[in-house]
Amino acid sequence: MIGFWVGGVFAVLLVLALLFRPFLLKSRDVNVSRRQLNAAIYRDQLVRLDRDRAENTLAEADYEQARAELQRRVIDDTAEADATSTLQAPKKTMLAVGLVLPIVAIGLYVLLGSPATLQPNGPQHAATAQDMVRLTEGLAKKLEKEPDNLQGWAMLARSYKMLGRNMEAEMAFVRAGAFLDNDAQLLAVYADLAATNANGNFAGKPAQLIEKALKVDPDNAMALWLAGTAAFRGNQYEAAIRIWERLIQLVDPGSEDGRMLQGSIEAAYTALGKTAPKAALKAPAKGPVVSGPDTGSAPQKSGNEASVRGQVELDAALKSKAGPNDTVMVIARAPGSRMPVAVVRANVSELPLKFTLDDSLAMSPQARISMSAQIEVEARISKSGMAQPESGDLISTVQTVKLGASGVKLQVNKVRP
Repeated sequence: MIGFWVGGVFAVLLVLALLFRPFLLKSRDVNVSRRQLNAAIYRDQLVRLDRDRAENTLAEADYEQARAELQRRVIDDTAEADATSTLQAPKKTMLAVGLVLPIVAIGLYVLLGSPATLQPNGPQHAATAQDMVRLTEGLAKKLEKEPDNLQGWAMLARSYKMLGRNMEAEMAFVRAGAFLDNDAQLLAVYADLAATNANGNFAGKPAQLIEKALKVDPDNAMALWLAGTAAFRGNQYEAAIRIWERLIQLVDPGSEDGRMLQGSIEAAYTALGKTAPKAALKAPAKGPVVSGPDTGSAPQKSGNEASVRGQVELDAALKSKAGPNDTVMVIARAPGSRMPVAVVRANVSELPLKFTLDDSLAMSPQARISMSAQIEVEARISKSGMAQPESGDLISTVQTVKLGASGVKLQVNKVRP
């Protein structure tokens, strides 16, 4: 805070110095004769008259009349007593300005600035959800008065999406209209919203938006992901595989997106009753694979010692929420990792399901169940069969068990929000 006030005082002094510079730097009073000033003016006017006559812009008669008038005024001026004008420092004015300027500057800062921010331990303002809601509602009111502000409607749509107000977000995208036509990413976001609002149905509007986005940018990652998802949910597994195998070349295979995409490709092959060929998956990036704190800490095992066995059951209270063809997934992960080391898939009609998780179900050679001493196991029931968890999925509690455990009981008894 001291630095601020020192800077403020310096700024005020600098302004005062610039204002008073003509008076502070003069070495003596400057006396100016009024007669001398008038004579200089008359000479200048006479030169102009001569120039106008030489350029034929002034008639001879007018020239003589103007010249005579100048001579008369010169004679009249010399008949009067001369007077001098002395330039002196206005001390009272300088004193008043020197006092008023700092006072006004401080007053304006207190009124319009942020004095609280001068305190190092003062309250700091952080953006909150309420701030976001307030700003979004303010933008909505402004756009009602500016219906042709298409960029503003697109911004409002994304703001609504961030707040989880999906129906309002979709309506704002509708108002954005032609602004979206050349933006593949916005078209993909719009398609995702439309599908979400249609309970995951990509038919109709969402599919049209995805197609439009891919025409604008055939390599747009979100549009490709949605196109593959739409094909998968439409039981067009081969089309989903082609789209996702194209997308996997555009993402980092070691990223969460890359691992999730690999799992989705595996799911599509499984739905066809096939095993994904190694060529279908992009080779993982070079470098160590981090699967959690215990990865690599246990020696690799074989047989029953390198597996986890148990049974999945569906709570009776949730049976009405699951269809017989919904997908049951039993997922094993190394603690602290989001990448599965083994996955078992089945249909709800097969419940209660006995499972065995071992290296034969590994999704990557670099991430096998035998490489960890402890394993996190969970069960999930999905209507879409997607590897990515979705709202409405039925889930069990995650259990951490030792490698080689048997008799693990997974009770699906919760709904994913």
